[in-house]
Amino acid sequence: MSLDDRAEELASDLGVDKEEVKSDLENLVSYSVPMDEAVQSLRRKYGDGSSGGGGGTPSEKDIGDVTTDDSSVSLTARVLTVGKRSIQTQGEQQDIFEGELADETGKISYTAWTDFGLSAGDTVQAGNAGVREWDGEPELNLGESTSLSFLDEELDVPYEVGGEATLHELQSGDRGVTIEVAVEEVERRTIDGREGETDILSGVLGDESGRLPFTAWEVHEAIENGEPVRVENAYVREYRGVPEVNVSEYSTVTPLDRDITVGEDATQVSVAEAIATGGMYDVELVGDVLAVRDGSGLIERCPECNRIVQNGQCRSHGDVEGEDDLRVKAILDDGTATVTVVLDRELTEQVYDGTLDDAKEQARDAMDKEVVAEDIRENIVGFEYRVRGHFSVDDYGANCDATSFDRTDDDPAERARALLEEVDA
Repeated sequence: MSLDDRAEELASDLGVDKEEVKSDLENLVSYSVPMDEAVQSLRRKYGDGSSGGGGGTPSEKDIGDVTTDDSSVSLTARVLTVGKRSIQTQGEQQDIFEGELADETGKISYTAWTDFGLSAGDTVQAGNAGVREWDGEPELNLGESTSLSFLDEELDVPYEVGGEATLHELQSGDRGVTIEVAVEEVERRTIDGREGETDILSGVLGDESGRLPFTAWEVHEAIENGEPVRVENAYVREYRGVPEVNVSEYSTVTPLDRDITVGEDATQVSVAEAIATGGMYDVELVGDVLAVRDGSGLIERCPECNRIVQNGQCRSHGDVEGEDDLRVKAILDDGTATVTVVLDRELTEQVYDGTLDDAKEQARDAMDKEVVAEDIRENIVGFEYRVRGHFSVDDYGANCDATSFDRTDDDPAERARALLEEVDA
């Protein structure tokens, strides 16, 4: 049996997306894991109770005790949120329900492949709920083999029920959330969707707590017109390292009869705090520039994909004639951690104190592009800057795509005295 057939069979057995299973299976096999062992490993990961060894009815567990080592569990919980969206599995569209359950000991995400009629606030008893690993955490898989009953007695939990949240509170992986926001930016685009070309909306949402990017996979008139809106049943995914609000065909979008005041200030955090979140949109950092990394100053970009061109070579398009651009990659240290701050052409021209044409002329005169980066180093290294931008963390470290980059005029001695007074108090 081919790998594709095994993946399809496994996805059918487990009730999960075939492409996800196939990707995991290919990854295990590429590391020389025998096919049968790889299949059993994925059965454990996606919560197939038949692979747990020993069988029988799973014991009742508190949510706080559920781990990725469990194959299936039974538990009593309160439904915090219920979201609905459509996914493609085994070549067909399927509606799934997802959100969070909680008890006194913790909360856990779930995906229901059957419509159990869940509503936020319900107290339920779930038997033989599969457990799979998602982003390193356990997640419940509620399928045909799961028994689910509704209890009359309300379970008291230390969490908000219903999914109402501010943008600042949202994290990647949240589902079934409700937000009231202003549409700050919106653009209509045509993409190749599941059923051919389809129009979507993308842009930026804002509220009193901050801003986040969004994608609406179906055109909602209120969003397109930039009205203040209440969005119910949205979900949050990571996109380019930061949380992004996703509005699906099952989301409800209602115009609001009041204005939403959007905070002018970005969220102020330390670099360490930003790293801990895994990604933040529109944050403010303050720190010292320690260095300017290689690849800064006068650079060339591929005209096709905008990637950096080195020695006339683009990683994606091979030999190309690069287009000149300016960029800075500065190392910022605030005493808690470091981050690479990336400045675009406009901000780089400010710290360089010259235009792109000035930089090209300087490089021609010196017959060396590096002189531009050296001038930038002299201008910014050793000084403290206030940076506003979008923070992300990837395999290469922490990065902040700056939207503003300003040298502070604070007196370090005065700041130190204020800090000492605060500590003494």
